[in-house]
Amino acid sequence: MRITRAASGVVLAALLASAGAGAEEPQAAPAPEVRLTQPRPRDPSELQVLFWTDAQRSQRFRAWETWFAGHEVSAAATPRALPKGAPLSPELQTELGKLMAETNTAGLMVLHKGKVRYEAYGLGLKPEDRWTSFSVAKSFTSTLLGAAVKDGFIASLDDPVVKYIPKLAGSAYEGVSVRQLATMTSGVSWNEDYTDPKSDVAQMNRFLLEYGPEAIVEQMKRLPREAEPGTKWVYKTGETNLIGVLVENAVGKPLAVYAKAKIVDPAGFAGGLFWMVDPRGGNIGGCCLSLRLADYARMGQFALEGGKGVVPEGWFAEAGKAQVALPDEPGFGYGYQWWAYPGGAYGAQGIFGQGITLVPAKGLVFAFVGNWRQASGGPERERMLEAAAKVAASLE
Repeated sequence: MRITRAASGVVLAALLASAGAGAEEPQAAPAPEVRLTQPRPRDPSELQVLFWTDAQRSQRFRAWETWFAGHEVSAAATPRALPKGAPLSPELQTELGKLMAETNTAGLMVLHKGKVRYEAYGLGLKPEDRWTSFSVAKSFTSTLLGAAVKDGFIASLDDPVVKYIPKLAGSAYEGVSVRQLATMTSGVSWNEDYTDPKSDVAQMNRFLLEYGPEAIVEQMKRLPREAEPGTKWVYKTGETNLIGVLVENAVGKPLAVYAKAKIVDPAGFAGGLFWMVDPRGGNIGGCCLSLRLADYARMGQFALEGGKGVVPEGWFAEAGKAQVALPDEPGFGYGYQWWAYPGGAYGAQGIFGQGITLVPAKGLVFAFVGNWRQASGGPERERMLEAAAKVAASLE
């Protein structure tokens, strides 16, 4: 039941470091509600995220914008109210509190039909603080993909990827559809192993040094094909970064600017959103936006309610459905940058313990952020999924 691949999508420290070094804006300047921020220069050795100590992670995950460059997006003018509902049973509250302590979780919020049934914090996190997301950002990027379809910037998910990223013409992405990119079934070879210095994800550093703003596309267009498009699933953070490029090319503005209109305002975020920039000055599709715990929950509620008027009708039902079954994970699947769970549930996941788990049948949003002991592969993810299922079973 453990999903070890789900949490592996951190951007390398080299990418993070270069993102803070004089990024330029892509296509269009930010809207008035979005501004580019630059932290003070730091030695690259300080930016080795995977090697930060436990104490450093607990402090820096809630102060990401002081470490890396990005776009600051203002809160919604009219935040969505999250009224208090009846608290969960004392037994469940005790169990969730114990779970948070044992897993080094910084915040956990349970919404049931839009009402807060449980809310707790740890590791020094306060309700008004933000916490970085890592690969939870993938599900935000997916939502902006849906918005671009709804707005007519992208005609169809069955369009070829090269229509929106012409520089991929002649590569293994020739003949790959946007839909296959969204489900990570392009058939293009990719190695996401962070322990292997020769892996594709580890090679991002080399491409950044050689190609700077063109690094994402330059690396991806050199990858070989290992299967026919649509026939094999492989988790690829590089492809979510490509989706980010694709959406930005289609709409003509950074993801953060588009997110202001398509996520932050309609979902009613009460706090600002911070989204890291890459060397292009665009936002990193596969990683690193920061927001309040309550706004993670608001994002979940927005998805549960279908994102009316923002994405095509039925988008989230399709995005959260198992478009492809996961090898060796019975009952689990992958949709459009969302993970499909047993029983019709689905969610977003990020390394070190961020997640939004949705159970549509019960109107449940189970949102959490944390600093788990290791980036991925530990027992915490499974325990959180089990806790969400237990809470769902308790609800009317």
